[in-house]
Order: sequence, then C-alpha cells, then structure tokens
Amino acid sequence: MAIGETLARMRKERDLTQEDVARKLYVTRQAVSRWENGETEPSVDMCKLIAATFDMPLMQLLEMPDGDYCQSCGMPFFQEDDHGSEADGGRSDDFCSMCYQSGAFVGDESMEELIEEAAPEMAESCHITRDEAVSFMGALLPHLKRWR
Repeated sequence: MAIGETLARMRKERDLTQEDVARKLYVTRQAVSRWENGETEPSVDMCKLIAATFDMPLMQLLEMPDGDYCQSCGMPFFQEDDHGSEADGGRSDDFCSMCYQSGAFVGDESMEELIEEAAPEMAESCHITRDEAVSFMGALLPHLKRWR
C-alpha cells in the first residue's frame, strides 16, 4: 500500500476530511488530495509530521513490513545474499551482510555514525537529498532491533 493509500485509510478511520488533515499538517487540501491520489508524495519530514500528528509509527505509515529489511540499517532484503550470517554460518533473519557477519556486527559505530555513513548511498539509490535520507534514517533506526 502506498503512502497516499495509507493516509486516506487513516483519515477515513478517524472520520476526518482532507481539509481537516490539511489544517493539522499546515498544508493545503489540494496537497492532501495529491498525496492520497498518488500524484505526489509527502517529503520525508512531512511523513514524520503525519506519523506524529496521527500518533502512528513512521514505519506503519511507510508500510514497511516486519522483518523484510535489516534491523540495523533498514536496508531491504532483495535476495538471499543480502542477509548476514550467524556464528554457526547460518543465515541471519534480522541483519544484512553489510552490518552483521559471523554472529557479530561488523562495526561498532553509533547510530549517528551509521546514519552519516549510509545517508549518501540511500540518497542516491532513493533519489532523495542527503538531508532527507538523514531525516528518514533518524526516524527509522531507533525503532529497529539493534537500536532499541
């Protein structure tokens, strides 16, 4: 489900109009309509505001499924090789190969250091600005297993 569909569902569940949502978010009704119709998407910072305004986890708004991405850096698992390895050589279900090998985290960086290191790559691959990538990761990572 796209962000717009999630926003529309959430709005209807709360019996709100697009105008009501627009007022809460300090945007126009037309902006809310364009998001819901999939014509545009809200920025990362706006997604954070939407999630906070409606008291829902950002991961729920972005429709990120449990377990289908690294619980350290947030990278999606696209293929088997993306998974890290446990100490016994088995596949890690939770962590990617860049973060976790042989049952241990590859680096001992802080969450902030990981964000600074990974943000440029995320920005390029997702076609967003570096600042948006930093903002997104700053909102996502605290909810992942490694950082809780």
